[in-house]
Amino acid sequence: MLRDKDTIILSEINSFFTSSEKAMETIFSFMRSLTFSDKKLGFSGANNLKFSNHNKLALLLLFPFFEIKTSWNYADSALFRLLSCGKDVFYRLMNDSSIDWRSLSYNLTMQLIRKVQNNSELDNSNPRCLIIDDTDLPKTGRQIELIGKIFSHVTHTSNLGFKGLFMGYHDGKSFFSLDFSLHGEKGKNQNKPFGLTPAQCKKRYSKKRDKSSKGSERTDDYFLTKIESLINMIRLAITKGIRFDYVLTDSWFTCFELVKFVVSRRIKCHFIGMIKMGKTRYNACGKSLTSKEIVDLLRRKRMTKRSKLIGYYYAETIVDFKGIQVKLFFCKSSKKGNWNGMMTTNTELTFEQAYKIYSTRWSVEVFFKESKQHLGLGKCQSQDFDAQIAATTLCMLQYNLLSVVKRFNDYETLGELFRATQKDALKLTISEQIWLIIIELIAELSEIFNIETEMLMEKLFSENEKLTKYLNFKNLTQAG
Repeated sequence: MLRDKDTIILSEINSFFTSSEKAMETIFSFMRSLTFSDKKLGFSGANNLKFSNHNKLALLLLFPFFEIKTSWNYADSALFRLLSCGKDVFYRLMNDSSIDWRSLSYNLTMQLIRKVQNNSELDNSNPRCLIIDDTDLPKTGRQIELIGKIFSHVTHTSNLGFKGLFMGYHDGKSFFSLDFSLHGEKGKNQNKPFGLTPAQCKKRYSKKRDKSSKGSERTDDYFLTKIESLINMIRLAITKGIRFDYVLTDSWFTCFELVKFVVSRRIKCHFIGMIKMGKTRYNACGKSLTSKEIVDLLRRKRMTKRSKLIGYYYAETIVDFKGIQVKLFFCKSSKKGNWNGMMTTNTELTFEQAYKIYSTRWSVEVFFKESKQHLGLGKCQSQDFDAQIAATTLCMLQYNLLSVVKRFNDYETLGELFRATQKDALKLTISEQIWLIIIELIAELSEIFNIETEMLMEKLFSENEKLTKYLNFKNLTQAG
């Protein structure tokens, strides 16, 4: 995992909340500063509710901090004294298909982002980025609504679960999870759609929803392609007031449709993403060439260089991608290594600049790892798809809340105060930490094991508990 205090906040969650009463005071202070009202959050204003929905939401957000795994354990917790209610009170809230969890999440997250912006120094050196990636959310219940088999690119096996497509916002220091959608993989076997037999599909839970309800919209998202869902997410983020300089993706999401959408936005943003060294053709040097053919051409022209800063061999060229001018970078860690490709619509970027900006993308992998390990991301086993959406939204909000708390404690309150006199003693920001770990690990490990960079990063940041146990990245911080 990456080595910044902002990224390991959830690893410290136990000591953070048990060794310091002041820490809990900070959590409550931030939650009190947020607007929790049924009207603002879009909850129903029904008069027959014994407990307000915004109070139930606030308690759900506090569950992991009091070691409450599910609503079933609520009655045995210390929070029960604050709101004496049964587990069904929370179940009904999470199963309610009329609740707009996406809008609710944006409402609270934007409050946190504005709080950070209002209390931070302006720093234009680190670009703002939208980061997109997907992750496996395995399940065990075959009767979960819309459940199916998904293919894991980490284990190369098909497992029961959902594919979670997530979009986060990185402001240069902190990562905020903004939006998500849950997807299935229908597959090519028509006799077993989503990897299930007709009998298994019939046994899945289902419920009737109003077609105009928000729950119905989320089930519709399930059947969209990831690119369609991603474009809808970016469009909504812009509408909600998010402004960014770059959209960052891995090679799976890099396609003409997405690139065209990004460059056509009026906020003047750019795209940076890895590309597959496959059959996609670009117009270069008056010819239609694949990425491999372009690399061979650049090598023959002796246009390859070596970056002393990164320790990579690279080549670059500007090409035409179906009418859009883009810059392609090709890099490898050693002379005998395999070439990897990267694309950006900002043709003025140098290789080092593009690589450094793209390195920010790994903060979403930290979000996946820490949220799964400590906040229960993907652990909800409710049969109701609305509850799956609610549980995932709560994990995102909990992560965002903790990110802001740790940022103010470690950076704004102390770091900014001593910036002028103790510059060298300051804790590194998340971008700098990611940058260091990529320089230290990828440059050396890729060459030692002669493995492709993208594959190595995928293995490093997969949900591998043994790897996390034996690798101590805090020590690497001191070594760096």
